Amino acid sequence: MSAIDVSAITAFDVHTHVHKSVRGAEPDAGGREDMGEYFGIGTMPRYTVPEVAEYYRQRGMACVTFTVDSYAQTGDDPVPDNFEVAELAAENADVMIPFASIDPARGAAGVRQARRLITEYGVRGFKFHPGTQAFYPNDRSAYPLYEVIEEHGLVALFHTGQTGVGAGTRGGGGIRLKYSNPLYLDDVAADFPDMDIILAHPSFPWQDIALSIATHKPRVYIDLSGWSPKYFSPQLVQYANSLLRHKVLFGTDFPVITPERWIKDFEGLTIKPEVRPLIMKENAAKLFGLTG
Repeated sequence: MSAIDVSAITAFDVHTHVHKSVRGAEPDAGGREDMGEYFGIGTMPRYTVPEVAEYYRQRGMACVTFTVDSYAQTGDDPVPDNFEVAELAAENADVMIPFASIDPARGAAGVRQARRLITEYGVRGFKFHPGTQAFYPNDRSAYPLYEVIEEHGLVALFHTGQTGVGAGTRGGGGIRLKYSNPLYLDDVAADFPDMDIILAHPSFPWQDIALSIATHKPRVYIDLSGWSPKYFSPQLVQYANSLLRHKVLFGTDFPVITPERWIKDFEGLTIKPEVRPLIMKENAAKLFGLTG
């Protein structure tokens, strides 16, 4: 299919997940009820790549989608794997951009996989979840992966702040929030000045740190996924309206938050009329080279 026609879409969601394979493989069901309860949606639904693409196509939107690889902590490969995500996203390129996810603990094997996913499968970025992968983003063991991402001019997206994964369960499911402090990404932004970085989510309880980094480092962006906009802090809304108007991106964290729910709550924010289209699609379109 042809690439995304920015003029034909109303919004560009830079943060969606796929949790289901078209090949019949099923991941561990653990966590679906916990995540669903955390986000108030019941049991979390699972979608394949084609199902996510069709969901967004029907709504006149485009999206970035990915899985999450936390192999070192779980002992399991992600389902679906990166290659399935990339292959099926290519078949839905009118509405979808594929990211990959590689646990930095995979070492040299992970770096080789990253190169192959870029050169042979056309992935456009990489998703990291420091909490579930249990690493500090500025750990030098992850730097070989960043080197590949920067070399190819791609995007690195990092979960920041509190996570719904493990929330409310015994010991938080063993997830340590310290890894998701965005301050560690300031080192990454300084050491890889030509790599675009997205700080995913309002970074509770470190929102001001995220705003500071995005203001200070030219290639650091913030996506607004994982939270209903009605819970955004006043500082986040203020910066989105002003200093960061060109660096804040629409994201949902689908399927735990749907674009319909997110947009409905976003309409209640005091966002300037000229800023809304920047957040909803224009900033992302420029970041991914779809517009000038």
